Amino acid sequence: MKQSLFEVKRNFIIKLGKALHKYGTPAFRLESHLRNVAETLGLDGYFLVTPTSLTFVLWAPDDTQEYNYVMRVKPGEIDLGMLARTNQLVEKVSNQQITLGEAMDSLNKWAQFPEPYPPMIMLGAYAITGGGFAMLMAADWLTILCASLLSIVCYYLARQAERSDDFSEALEPVAALVCSFVAVSLGQFLPELDIGIVILSSIIILIPGLSLTLGLTELAARELMSGTARVMDGSMVLFKLYFGAVLGMAIGSLVWGQVDLHQYATSTWWIKWLGVLLLSLGLSIVFKMRNKDMIWGLLSGAIAYASALLGSIYLGDALGPFVGAFVVTLYANLFAKLTKSPASVVLLQGIVLLVPGSKAYLSLNSMVFGESLVSIPNIGSQTFLIFMSIVGGILFANVAIPPRSSL
Repeated sequence: MKQSLFEVKRNFIIKLGKALHKYGTPAFRLESHLRNVAETLGLDGYFLVTPTSLTFVLWAPDDTQEYNYVMRVKPGEIDLGMLARTNQLVEKVSNQQITLGEAMDSLNKWAQFPEPYPPMIMLGAYAITGGGFAMLMAADWLTILCASLLSIVCYYLARQAERSDDFSEALEPVAALVCSFVAVSLGQFLPELDIGIVILSSIIILIPGLSLTLGLTELAARELMSGTARVMDGSMVLFKLYFGAVLGMAIGSLVWGQVDLHQYATSTWWIKWLGVLLLSLGLSIVFKMRNKDMIWGLLSGAIAYASALLGSIYLGDALGPFVGAFVVTLYANLFAKLTKSPASVVLLQGIVLLVPGSKAYLSLNSMVFGESLVSIPNIGSQTFLIFMSIVGGILFANVAIPPRSSL
């Protein structure tokens, strides 16, 4: 039976919404984008999106046809490459370069695409991400090497979690437990190893700093349901990671005796900048960025770090990230206007370098034990203020240069 025009339009909007949610689009951006698409197609719509559910109500302007769609979904994972392709597809539909049927065929075909990077490339991305973060924490070369090796262990566990729903729920505590126990064990044979930095760097990809920041951004945009859900989910992931790390260190203490957390820092400036580039490169691969956008993602990380560093000189460490978030969001919005790509394609790498996910982890340790794995004064209050500084920087920049696309 031939579908009516209303049915074709509604099916495309539903398929588009499910795809963008799968690719990790925040709720407030997804709702705004779907409203714009519905308006372009000549429909009225109401959209309610949370990390685990989709509710769409679509109707014709003359109220002769209406359709309700409700679906429970799994939280999306960031896929910047597919996000950019989907945005280009919507542009072609809006400009009437392709039909809705052709657009639906493209979305169905992309859903069957294999992973953009082979496992060995992804393994290397995890390794340089862990090593790059250790460089940012001013670690010595021994600690950087061990952090990279344990990040590979974390990648192996993440791969296993993809094959098992039961294990995926326990990924964070298991990964933190294994990495912390191995780090403590290595510390018995390598006395100069900074165990705290090794543990933190090896699980840095799992620490939900970006999730917490996106949740606070959604709350600031008055997306209360989605924002609260994302913040609570990020907080629970943080607690699971922390529990696993504490348990792993406790088992290590039983096996090897008292754990002594030494700190050996290096002050060489170029090591930190190398860490920025490596961390940005690793995140670009983990976020499945297209090769042609890779250089812009690396530049985003460098801009965010340099701006935050400069801001911290004049405004202090807690407010420096406000400058970094403001400048990198301006950069992302300009990138979107010039390339007709979503600003998120280059924004996330810069924001991840600013988000205090690691500091949230450290402040949790300080709250429970009265001491931190890494010596940072006033860690708890700094963490909250940095989160809000980043959110404020994003909001202010979007006012100064409005994003071209709702994505």
